[in-house]
Amino acid sequence: MTDIKAEVDALPGLDPRAPLLQVADLHVEFRTRDGVAKAVNGVNFWLHPGETLAILGESGCGKSVTAQAIMGILDTPPGHVTRGQVLYRGVDLLRLPEKKRRRVRANRIAMIFQDALSALNPVYPIGFQLGELFRKHRGMSRHDAKRRSIELLDQVRIPAARDRINDYPHQFSGGMRQRVMIAMALALDPEVLIADEPTTALDVTVQAQIMSLLAELQRQRNMGLVLITHDMGVVADVADRISVMYAGRVVEEAPVYDIYARPAHPYTRALLESIPRLDRKGRQLNAISGLPPALTELPPGCSFGPRCGYARDVCRREAPPAYQIAPHRVASCHFIREVLGV
Repeated sequence: MTDIKAEVDALPGLDPRAPLLQVADLHVEFRTRDGVAKAVNGVNFWLHPGETLAILGESGCGKSVTAQAIMGILDTPPGHVTRGQVLYRGVDLLRLPEKKRRRVRANRIAMIFQDALSALNPVYPIGFQLGELFRKHRGMSRHDAKRRSIELLDQVRIPAARDRINDYPHQFSGGMRQRVMIAMALALDPEVLIADEPTTALDVTVQAQIMSLLAELQRQRNMGLVLITHDMGVVADVADRISVMYAGRVVEEAPVYDIYARPAHPYTRALLESIPRLDRKGRQLNAISGLPPALTELPPGCSFGPRCGYARDVCRREAPPAYQIAPHRVASCHFIREVLGV
């Protein structure tokens, strides 16, 4: 059987000194009967080993589409990557033949999907689904694949893993299914893990357990983690950097402390002010007025302008560029100084 790991390591242009993952000027659109929906519009970010990047934003802002474009699993048609690069250690995955890209996707970049029940095949036991990864990609026998699958389930803390290896997805709770998904994502020792809303539909206690498990596994393996979520409370303790997305663009990127201490974009500030806080007991929550724009009819200028209290005429005419306001910190707003209060 072909040594798949060696095949990936031999990719032309692979540079071990380059960032694990770099997304540059990524554009994705969906061509529909109602028009062209510009779902991702010039997204940029990078990721290093052991680092956690959180991508935040409301539903429909382009977070999951960005992840799907990175993984090469967009439904095409109607989805199309129209511009940009997705670099794994300097190699542009968008230019690789599909067979080679599949090798990288399986062995170097993995993804945990939002809905574990939909992502797992309901007609096969979880042991078969886990074992298939080892049989197809590592050439293991069924016996060795089963043994390795049990070890993985133990690692993600599935109780009585040996007894549950032949159970079906519907026989597990939501939290246990998410642990199975984590085990499948980690099976081939990826360097990059993309977690798309990994705590959706889980209660608060289970959310904390899943996030703690991801952080522990990341430390053990020195993985780069991209955490996609709309919940700013989830990432406060685990992220190193945060990219805030709105209408397909990254409107602010900064180290996690800077985002929470002094947000530089009105949208980031509005998100933070809408979070319930103990020191504001009895006060009315601040909601963000209006709705995100339709991606088929993005307004000229700043997409957040119609909902922004800082907006002026220039915001309706000109889209703000990404201003460098500190090392490793950028924000796209014409009135950053006002937002920061300087």
